[in-house]
Amino acid sequence: MVLRSCWKSRHKIAGPAHCWMRPGFAALLWLCLTQFGSGSGAVGETKSVVQKDAEFDVTYNDTVTSDNQTIYAFNHTISRNKGVRVTVDVLSEGLESPILFVVRQKQAVLSFQVPLILRGLYQRKYPYAHVGRTLCQPPTRAASETQYFFVDVSTLSSLGTHYQLRVSRVDSFTLQTDKKFSFTASPSQPQYFKYVFPDGVDTVIVKVSSEMNFPCSVMSIQDIQCPVYDLDNNVAFIGMYQTMTKKGAITVQRKDFPSNSFYVVVVVKTEDEACGGPLRFYPLRPDELINAGNRTKVLDVVVSPAINCKSHLHSCEWFSLQRFPTRSLDSVGRSRQESLSSVEEDDYDTLADIDSDKNIVRTKKFLCVSDLARKDKRILSKKYQIYFWNIATIAVFYALPVIQLVITYQTVVNVTGNQDICYYNFLCAHPLGALSAFNNILSNLGYVMLGLLFLLIVLKRDIVHNRALLRNDLNALECGIPKHFGLFYAMGTALMMEGLLSACYHVCPNYTNFQFDTSFMYMIAGLCMLKLYQKRHPDINASAYTAYACLAAVIFFSVLGVVFGKGNMVFWIVFSVIHILATLLLSTQLYYMGRWRLDSGILRRMVYVIYTDCIRQCSGPMYIVSTDWHSMAAYGLIERPNDFASYLLAIAICNLLLYFAFYIIMKLRSGERIQCLALVCILFTAVVWGFALFFFFQGLSTWQKTPAESREHNRDCILLSFFDDHDIWHFLSSIAMFGSFLVLLTMDDDLDTVQRDKIYVF
Repeated sequence: MVLRSCWKSRHKIAGPAHCWMRPGFAALLWLCLTQFGSGSGAVGETKSVVQKDAEFDVTYNDTVTSDNQTIYAFNHTISRNKGVRVTVDVLSEGLESPILFVVRQKQAVLSFQVPLILRGLYQRKYPYAHVGRTLCQPPTRAASETQYFFVDVSTLSSLGTHYQLRVSRVDSFTLQTDKKFSFTASPSQPQYFKYVFPDGVDTVIVKVSSEMNFPCSVMSIQDIQCPVYDLDNNVAFIGMYQTMTKKGAITVQRKDFPSNSFYVVVVVKTEDEACGGPLRFYPLRPDELINAGNRTKVLDVVVSPAINCKSHLHSCEWFSLQRFPTRSLDSVGRSRQESLSSVEEDDYDTLADIDSDKNIVRTKKFLCVSDLARKDKRILSKKYQIYFWNIATIAVFYALPVIQLVITYQTVVNVTGNQDICYYNFLCAHPLGALSAFNNILSNLGYVMLGLLFLLIVLKRDIVHNRALLRNDLNALECGIPKHFGLFYAMGTALMMEGLLSACYHVCPNYTNFQFDTSFMYMIAGLCMLKLYQKRHPDINASAYTAYACLAAVIFFSVLGVVFGKGNMVFWIVFSVIHILATLLLSTQLYYMGRWRLDSGILRRMVYVIYTDCIRQCSGPMYIVSTDWHSMAAYGLIERPNDFASYLLAIAICNLLLYFAFYIIMKLRSGERIQCLALVCILFTAVVWGFALFFFFQGLSTWQKTPAESREHNRDCILLSFFDDHDIWHFLSSIAMFGSFLVLLTMDDDLDTVQRDKIYVF
């Protein structure tokens, strides 16, 4: 009966000649329920409904109450390249009920109330009296199509509410390739535009920029479908999205959009907290129909073709590991004549006279390598081979959960479309398959390839040395620095793992997985220092278990520092104390050549040494020990840098550089020389390190800030339109590390014909 009454009433209002039947039964039902359910709420009460033929670009000033409803009918020719925008202003103040605007199209319905209520953090409400919305453009088969759409205006307020309505065409609705377009947006006036992939372009990068840091904005990429989610409270529902201040960029692939087109949606948020801005207090009352602050933002958008892997890297066929000559590690192990079973030096170093011999030798004023190379070569070789097997085991058990985790991260990004999870350089992020930034992953290939090359170089030297031993070559038996290659194998493996884990980190870089990128950097720095020490102290160098336990402690503190270190004075005090004590113990170990014990009598012995060496007779130190623990510990305690992992890595690198410089200086002071090959490696490596650090400090992104603030540092590709500054850092740093390893491998080649009792220890 209600529908029948509504039908009769409707014919009285507009007559059958109008377009009432075109919207369909659902629209008829909606209008009937509105008529009979509004006003005082009594079912059956008739509501005055007025339909007007409306035109574009005309401002309609009207009044609406609970007793009347106005329908604006528009005859619209839909074009693929143009859009339609509805703008509404409510001019009355102190409304008891909002006005409801419903836009009915052929395949979509858009409804919104004015004042538009948007919610921010802690459910704070922000009313907007000025609202502008772009209508969804349903896909059409023809280039243009004539359709009707209706704008229904109603309210439950008994007081007359004055409003303005204007519907206009958006001539610049479709974005052009490589053509910048400027527009303004606000929380209640979002904007979106259409982009159609041109022929021959499969991947594009959408860049949105602004001269204004704030207000905070969100850019979103959505498929061509209705409705379009273009408000702060729903923009994250579908598609890909990211917050932005000055810069935002999203790489879009044709394969993800069956219609070969997509919407670029830009929404200004009601609050700036998501972009790192302050959370201001707005003293807004529910009856205040004002815009919540001036949050209009001027933005530019440009869509440019992006280079994909197929066109730039020839289908990436060369990326396959099948192109690499790889001798397996098993064949490397089989080439060694000695067994690689776990044999420790302690199993053979049990005679009582050995301890007394150590005490006599290590108290000499000037030691020679022969004094600290007295153990059987077979035992020491097996001791140092454990470094390689341990790091290989660590690599397997470390890499598997890392790979699983970053795959999960990438899957979450692809499923949710949330571009704020990973801190990419979005202006130079080239996807491949499910990977969002394949170029940052590919650039880590240098670590793997050069690490493998270093292993092959070490293997060749190892084989040559073993053949010399089999021939009983006198130089191999009695001359030069003792040749132990286990640490070199471990260093090459660590370089390869650095490439793998850095690639995993760059799948989705953020603060929760940054330790993946740095863990094997600590390993490399530690192994290099151990190798430097082992050259002149082969008998007393640390065992693999002790060394890796210490490196594990460093990584543990790195994780703690990332989680708890930012601005936490208690953490920095505890860490600085541990840092100083650990460095002091290490210095003591180095100075006394391992001949000291940490037990209950340590304090008594310390007092005795101070009395005899400093009070009773003033004597200088027997050996030089290089440490920088004073300065680095003081810097960390005073400055408390936010990036704790990088600070910890800087400590390791500074100690390595100081030790390396100390080794070179002492080598030259001892009358030794550096051969041409080693000198070229040193100079080349220093130059490459300089350029590498330059690109490293460009800082294209930073997870220490919000994702929007991080994108302010994003930059375009600078190499082959495919690689950015950080990729160049990967290339150069891998070369520099490889060069550093070659320096360690060749720097003592000048001693290969010098008797070990004439090579000084330092």
